[in-house]
Amino acid sequence: MNAPPENEVCSICHGHFIAPCQANCSHWFCGNCIMLVWRHGSTLRPCKCPLCRRPISLLVPSEETVRVRNDATVSEVLHDVETYNRVFGGQSSSLVQRMQDLPFLLRRLLREMMDPGRTLPFVIRARVYIAMILSAIYIISPIDIIPEGVLGIIGLLDDLLIALICFLYVAALYRSVLYFRHGGS
Repeated sequence: MNAPPENEVCSICHGHFIAPCQANCSHWFCGNCIMLVWRHGSTLRPCKCPLCRRPISLLVPSEETVRVRNDATVSEVLHDVETYNRVFGGQSSSLVQRMQDLPFLLRRLLREMMDPGRTLPFVIRARVYIAMILSAIYIISPIDIIPEGVLGIIGLLDDLLIALICFLYVAALYRSVLYFRHGGS
């Protein structure tokens, strides 16, 4: 389920979560609290996570927050989060940022693909499966760019590189889905 841990509180206001949102660094905040942090700094740049200081380029509201979007307070917070995501969520980020976002995006994607109640677009689901299958075939096949038989352990580098590229591609696909759900038009 897409919700903050039950025994945690918002690290900004130290209260129970109100309209919780998860940042791309995996930390949870009240939607209004993280918007206040952003407005307190420069609104021309993404805010940094108050816990790990990574730039927040994507905020994903919890399922419960989206469900109660008719509430006036929640609606305002969701509008602010969507605006934030529109401004910062579609930007290309550095390779380091993409590597840091991998655990967050892959964990969420796996949960969404395993949950029969959630609907991931068929095209995205098919692209994920195709990328995973093709990378697995390459890793398993004896034909390699850098052969393991000749170079030993160094020969595994191309397999690791293919797996990394596959994970980055899959994460970028899922990030685009989250971006269009929670900010893009």
